Amino acid sequence: MEKVDNLIKAQVLNQALPYIQKYHDKVVVVKYGGNAMTSPELKDAVMSDIVLLGLVGIKVVLVHGGGPEISEMLGKLGIESRFVGGLRYTDAETAEVVRMVLAGKVNKSLVSSLQHHGGKSLGLCGSDGEMIKVKKLEAGEDLGFVGEITGVDIKPITDALKCGFIPVIATVATDSEGQVYNINADTAAARIAAALGAENLILMTDIKGLLRDKNDESTLIPHVNVSDVPFLIKQGIISGGMIPKIECCVEAVRRGVSKTCIIDGRIPHSILIEILSNEGVGTLFN
Repeated sequence: MEKVDNLIKAQVLNQALPYIQKYHDKVVVVKYGGNAMTSPELKDAVMSDIVLLGLVGIKVVLVHGGGPEISEMLGKLGIESRFVGGLRYTDAETAEVVRMVLAGKVNKSLVSSLQHHGGKSLGLCGSDGEMIKVKKLEAGEDLGFVGEITGVDIKPITDALKCGFIPVIATVATDSEGQVYNINADTAAARIAAALGAENLILMTDIKGLLRDKNDESTLIPHVNVSDVPFLIKQGIISGGMIPKIECCVEAVRRGVSKTCIIDGRIPHSILIEILSNEGVGTLFN
C-alpha cells in the first residue's frame, strides 16, 4: 500500500511540473478572505500552499482585508458598526481601529502563520513606503474614510520579493495629510496585481465561482471573456456583490494581468489546484 501511495504522489508531482515551469519566477497575487481566513483548518492549508509555491519559484503576494475582525474589535470597544448599502461606513474613530486591526493583529498573524510553515514573510500595509496612494472615495454614497486608489508604488513589494520574502499586504493606507483610509481588498489586490504585471490574480471567496443560476452550484461558468461581462450583468447572471468583485477581475485583465480567477476558498488547497493543475476550482477571466 505504501508503494502505491508513493507512486500516486510521484505522479501528482510529475503532472504539476509543466505548471511549475510556466509559473516559475512569475508573480501571483492572492486576495485572501472568507472562510479560508476564519477557519483554522482552511487557513493552515492556504499558508502551507503559499509557502510551497514560493519554494518552487513562484512569487506569491498575499493581499488581505479583515471585515469580521474589524467588527469584532469595534464591538469590544463599544463602537457601533455602521453599513451603507452593505458597505462599511468608516468614520475617523473606525478608521483608526481598521488600521490597528488590519496592519496589526491580522497582518502579523498571517506573517507568523507563514513563518510557522517554513516561509519567510514580511508584513506591509498601503502606507509603507507610500505603496498605495489614496484619496477619499467620491463615487456613490458617502462611506466616510473609505479610500479610492490613485496609484501603486511596487518598490516595497518587489524589494521584499527580491530578498526572498512573501509580502503580506494589509489594505489600509494614508493620504498626503496622514488621514487613514480603509480600502476594499479586492480592489487593492487588482491594482497591485496590475502594477506588478502579475501572471495571475486569485480572489478567494465562499462560493464555487460565477454561477449561471446562483442557487445551483452545478451551473458553474468555468471561463468568461472580460468582453462578455457587461452582457452577463445585463442578463442578471452577474449581480449583487459579485458585480464589484468581477469588475475588479476585469480591471486587472485590462491593466495587463494575464488572467484572474475567482476560486472557492472553502476547498482545502484550492490555490494549488488552481495553479498546478488544469482542473481549476472556480471561474477564470481573461
